[in-house]
Amino acid sequence: MATHKVIVTGCGGMSNTWLDDIAQRENAEIVGLVDIFIESAKKMAERRGLQVPVFSDLSEALAQTDANLVIDVTIPESHRQVVTTALEAGCNVFGEKPMGSSMADARAMLQVANDSGKRYTVMQNRRYLKQIRAVRDSIQAGTIGEVGSIHADFFIGAHFGGFRDAMDNPLILDMAIHTFDQARFISGADPRSVYCHEFNPPGSWYQGNASAICIFEMSDGSVFSYRGSWCAEGFNTSWESDWRITGSKGTLLWDGTKDPICQVVDESGPAEFHRAIKEVNVPIVWSGREGHWGCLDEMFASLEQDRPAETDCVDNIKSVAMVFGAIESAKTGQKVRL
Repeated sequence: MATHKVIVTGCGGMSNTWLDDIAQRENAEIVGLVDIFIESAKKMAERRGLQVPVFSDLSEALAQTDANLVIDVTIPESHRQVVTTALEAGCNVFGEKPMGSSMADARAMLQVANDSGKRYTVMQNRRYLKQIRAVRDSIQAGTIGEVGSIHADFFIGAHFGGFRDAMDNPLILDMAIHTFDQARFISGADPRSVYCHEFNPPGSWYQGNASAICIFEMSDGSVFSYRGSWCAEGFNTSWESDWRITGSKGTLLWDGTKDPICQVVDESGPAEFHRAIKEVNVPIVWSGREGHWGCLDEMFASLEQDRPAETDCVDNIKSVAMVFGAIESAKTGQKVRL
């Protein structure tokens, strides 16, 4: 018998990955679909061959089913209502990033999660790649010594159309949280302050600012710099960004696609103007599933082991703070403490 009885909200815009994953788990089953436009829920049920009730209201769905897990793939502006409704009804929640459309929303959901004793975990699929795990492991092993700076470049010409084109902060609010969360994951450090300059360059097809440069001071004394644009045509980076991590002993590079590479000082060489450098291996040993699948494996494992997931809201709110701190800094022209 399935132990995870699942209600899925926001069927109209959800990724098939969520449903595909649940369908293959022997201990999980979908017991209801919810969408503000009930026809979207009906179409999803028909498309997936699901013989489950559909609803336009989550409270009604919770009252009429035995659900104990809610998956929230609604728009960010709806996350607070969906998540708090589910938590207060005694359900755990898996949700899409970002936690909310404001820092106040994120704090409110964190408080409800703490008060309810239930888990609220956020999808951060870019942590679940074998190369980024190798980067993190090498840094934690001290391969490049003490980390002084982390640099990430993200340049992609993304012609989405739709709501992103009309957003005030499309890059930072909708995309940069991935890179910000990756920086926290790689370094093991949390943000302390941010200075951000946000702008919309010539040729942009976005109404809001689609480019930004951010400088974060981190809790370990290192600096994380982010340069990004969603309207950069030509020489696109990967969606995982292009990384350079510098340490007291050397430098590690990862382009987000190929395996990471690393160079460190060759202590056996002479102490000349340019020190002798040697390449060192960055072992790739992680064998878990990647992307959404890997994050969902961790989410379900955390429930079954009764522990917070890696991307539990208690942790993820720190990445959310980087997003809204950067937006505030861009608006005020001042460094913002986080």
